[in-house]
Amino acid sequence: MPELPEEQTEQSAKAAVPEPTMPNSTSEPGLKMAPDGKRKNRGQTCKDRREHAHKKLRSRNAEEAHESRSPRPPGSEPRLPKRRVALLMGFCGTGFQGMQVNPNARTIEGDLFKALVDAGAVSADNSVDQSKVQLQRAARTDKGVHAAGQVVSLKMIVEDPEIVAKINSHLPEQIRVWGFVRVIRSFNAKTMCDSRVYEYLLPTYVLMEPSAAHRAIAQTVPFEQREIPETTSEEIARRRAYRVPADKLQFVRDAFAKYKGTHDFRNFTVTRGCTDTNSRRHIHYFDVSDPMVIDGSEWLSLKVKGQSFMLHQIRKMVGLIILMARSGAPLALIDALFGGPRVNVPKAPGLGLLLEQPVFDGYNKRAATQTAGATSPVGFDDFQEQIGEFKQKLIYDAITQTEARDAVFDEWVKSTEVFPEEYTYINAEGVIPESAVVVPGAQRRVPLFMKRDAAAAARGGDSEDEADTRDD
Repeated sequence: MPELPEEQTEQSAKAAVPEPTMPNSTSEPGLKMAPDGKRKNRGQTCKDRREHAHKKLRSRNAEEAHESRSPRPPGSEPRLPKRRVALLMGFCGTGFQGMQVNPNARTIEGDLFKALVDAGAVSADNSVDQSKVQLQRAARTDKGVHAAGQVVSLKMIVEDPEIVAKINSHLPEQIRVWGFVRVIRSFNAKTMCDSRVYEYLLPTYVLMEPSAAHRAIAQTVPFEQREIPETTSEEIARRRAYRVPADKLQFVRDAFAKYKGTHDFRNFTVTRGCTDTNSRRHIHYFDVSDPMVIDGSEWLSLKVKGQSFMLHQIRKMVGLIILMARSGAPLALIDALFGGPRVNVPKAPGLGLLLEQPVFDGYNKRAATQTAGATSPVGFDDFQEQIGEFKQKLIYDAITQTEARDAVFDEWVKSTEVFPEEYTYINAEGVIPESAVVVPGAQRRVPLFMKRDAAAAARGGDSEDEADTRDD
């Protein structure tokens, strides 16, 4: 494999190390000190954060260059050269507490890093701290979320031609490394990712008309005493037999198309820390597939491409359209929620969400011209057959089988019908009543059964399923 053109020699890298600054220095753009002494970066732009990341990377590279010239202790193994790579991988997130390494929790990165060490791709010297190899993921995924394609950048030992097979031999079946490509020295999977593509697998029965029985519960039973009713065998049969009508499918497609473009998505994420200046996002597309039947039930594949996504954004975008399709709300409601009054948009279950792939178009174009062909594009084109098989066997099957067993979407739909008070703005007139507007600091009402479930989860050490994606 040809050597990559380095952006700077080890000597120049050492010279590029910035002078240390005091903790209260304001030399970094947008960096401020909070009263408690912790640094804040609220004023930073994406450009500021990217430049800061590259600044730290140059410093680390210079430190490593100095260490590589230091004499080794007698009897120690020779230090093998590391190359910066983009590691291409996929995983089924069931049973994992998310992508990012987390102490005392099983994560995708935790299993991956251990496999890299065991396979010899990371040396024993660097085996206790993944920051030593500058590991960075293109997108974070939380509990239970899957990825058909994910990119991790790191400095890795790649001399062994069987290194990919060896890494996979130390991984569970749920995690697969597809391959890797050499990249330029400053490559960072997060900051150089132009956009991300996510898929959401949705059972079409959630688009059915609301249940009169569930409405009756909401109208006759006091809020605190309501409970979600058990699903009957007749309801299960009705769900499996449902096929979405053509007119409703068209409405769903038109509704998701409204998200395309640049909008203020403040209503589609958590309230805390969200302002009109940091909640604007650009969506390239939000497409809806033709219906497909899996194990007797009908599903839709939703695919969205955006530059970045906020916490819960995709799930809330899906949740709104589901309730609009069920209630007959007009498409104009979506426009009203872009930067409009703050309302509670329900987030659809995390079960159906998966990262399709991160996209590096900008980097690939620059690398092609700057490295004279010494690097390959970062992408998944060479692994589509493997990814397709993995996605069907490990991801799609996990989603559909979990839904068949646990009725996750059914429980979610019933909860919005039995407790409709926060969603009165989703109506046929498209009018947002004052009662639906969120009042800052107001305490939400919680029914007794939810309090019991929360207490039981706390005793058992479980936490709320925060399956979602966050890129920034």
